[in-house]
Amino acid sequence: MSSVDFLDRLLDGANVDWMPLGDVVTFQRGKRLVKSQLEEVGSYAVFQNSMTPLGYYHESNVQGDTAFVIAAGAAGEIGYSDYEFWAADDVYFCLPSNKVRQKYLYHFLLMKKTDISSQVRRASIPRLSKAVIEQLEIPIPCPDNPKKSLEIQAEIVRILEAFTELTTELTTELTTRKKQYNHYRDQLLSFEDVEVERKTLGKVAQYSKTRISFEKLDETNYVGVDNLLQNRAGKSSSSYVPTSGNLTEYRKNDILIGNIRPYLKKIWQSDCVGGTNGDVLVLRCTDSAINPRYLYQVLADDKFFDYNMQHAKGAKMPRGNKEEILKYEIPVPSPEEQARIVAILDKFDALTNSITEGLPREIELRQKQYAHYRNLLLSFPKPQEVVA
Repeated sequence: MSSVDFLDRLLDGANVDWMPLGDVVTFQRGKRLVKSQLEEVGSYAVFQNSMTPLGYYHESNVQGDTAFVIAAGAAGEIGYSDYEFWAADDVYFCLPSNKVRQKYLYHFLLMKKTDISSQVRRASIPRLSKAVIEQLEIPIPCPDNPKKSLEIQAEIVRILEAFTELTTELTTELTTRKKQYNHYRDQLLSFEDVEVERKTLGKVAQYSKTRISFEKLDETNYVGVDNLLQNRAGKSSSSYVPTSGNLTEYRKNDILIGNIRPYLKKIWQSDCVGGTNGDVLVLRCTDSAINPRYLYQVLADDKFFDYNMQHAKGAKMPRGNKEEILKYEIPVPSPEEQARIVAILDKFDALTNSITEGLPREIELRQKQYAHYRNLLLSFPKPQEVVA
């Protein structure tokens, strides 16, 4: 018997009431701490404005097994903690309730995240009202039988946690593989014990000088800095396409690099012809002794991004220096060695960065599976939805 079938039997004959969240649980606002009270290492994590602890404090004001919602900064983000922590004044946390299990509430809030985020007041600092959360209607099975209600909630949580545990395992595996990838990349591209010829980037490549009409561009082949993905993850489809003018053309095997905030490590090697704007650099290999894919791997290395940041212009919004970038030194081993390095790094690249294969793809599928079952298990029909 599947978990969902088991849940159907558990719910057999049970009524479900949709009740305002404020009627069944109590959300409490945290208390303010000043920066001088925070420690780098301490007993209890302090949450305020984001899901990442700001620091630590020697006291806690929230017990473990608690769902919470960020009210400012990253307003609308939903968290859960097994451990005691300190909630600062921009966090709403849920007090223990004999009607709703905290993990059941947590998964419900995740399902409602879009609704919650749409009610965030966008200003200099985004804000979320507690009333927005309290007005959400939550399904309570068997409201007249608290014991059975909590049993049903526990079973729903058990099913959903099975999906999230698998995603966590895959994410941990991905982190390990990325560390391995970085180790091998550094080892393969350092050439510390081997003497190889070195050339400046400007000797082996040049910026694209060709133009392409907007009429030849669509969401699949227009690349702006916004749809280049961070940390060497390639690109996504663009939500914007130019409607006039000529743009910088890129061709197959050209290397596109986001030129705003180089530390974001936005880089993609093209597999088609398309266009981009002045915020994206287009490098075209001009040296027949250089494997274009090898050049991509060299430029996707942290050492290049560190160099780019060292020579970047501007503080708040640093921009890469095009002239200095062309002075970056490229190690040029034999064509056979370039091919060997490419074969090894491409395998790691597919495993750790590809959105169509490897671990990122597997994680995406598991997240979709979790969301499907969460919506299935928590979308009880409301009274007006029941067909006579």
